[in-house]
Amino acid sequence: MSVKTFLKLVEIQTKIASLFPFLIGLLFVIYRYERFNLTNTIIFFVAMLLFDLTTTAINNYMDYQKASSDAYRNKHNIIGQAKIPISLVRVIIFSMLIISTGLGLWLVYRTDLFVLLIGMLCFGIGIFYTFGPIPLSRMPLGEVFSGLTMGFGIVFLTVYVNAYDQGIVSLFLDGTTVQFEADLVKLIEILLISLPSVLTISNLMLANNICDLDDDIKNFRFTLPYYIGKRNAIRLFNLIYILVFIILLIVVLLDLLPITLLAALFIAYPVYKNVSKFNKKQLKAETFSVSVKNLVLVNGSIFVLFLISILWI
Repeated sequence: MSVKTFLKLVEIQTKIASLFPFLIGLLFVIYRYERFNLTNTIIFFVAMLLFDLTTTAINNYMDYQKASSDAYRNKHNIIGQAKIPISLVRVIIFSMLIISTGLGLWLVYRTDLFVLLIGMLCFGIGIFYTFGPIPLSRMPLGEVFSGLTMGFGIVFLTVYVNAYDQGIVSLFLDGTTVQFEADLVKLIEILLISLPSVLTISNLMLANNICDLDDDIKNFRFTLPYYIGKRNAIRLFNLIYILVFIILLIVVLLDLLPITLLAALFIAYPVYKNVSKFNKKQLKAETFSVSVKNLVLVNGSIFVLFLISILWI
């Protein structure tokens, strides 16, 4: 398999969706807790990226296996298009999964048991998102799970592996007794600052499912737009972006993020223009990209303004 084919199999261009939560979480832990552990950060980033590549490869593998026809496999799936041997795809998936698991366990050794618990939860959601008899991606839950796992999960773990000793959460095993403590205020803070990432990632999946609605039904994928209807799905798509800017204003007013991040509100107009294009036409090849552009606009502006604030301070 060529490098180009591998990058298509794992859809490397979509990894920006996991990169931004990582970067925002990293800046937040530096800003809020004044903590930065280089080794833990590198281990987590590599494990996170490898697992993201793994879940995408599993997604393409399962779509290929469950496709309703050979014509669909050869036209819409990279495995069929590039004629990649299924055995090779399996080797790639298991290799990346084993390496990312090993890195995750190393991170648990360097931090605490709570990383193991959250890691197992994220791994489970990531694998069963497309694998199993009833994958989450074939249900009206894909937007929720993808948004929370990538948007909140990555932000939280990035913060936690750098500040696990700051009382955010504590998990102790004392003989046969498990003790769990959590600072709800700190958890809510992390949740709030992660919400722009959560919502824009969810909208990425929603836009994808809206564009693919007809093909998904033919291939027995009954996603959220199927249940609520295409028109309501488009309305939800619009509403989510409104919530993004409301939440951004709230987190700045609560002093969770620097006041300079209010400048990110100015991107509301280009986001609106992109949404207007999507409202007129929902075609994968023509307008799905607006959700990618909006994700970059929102999270990119937050990251840049946040970075400037930290460097200025």
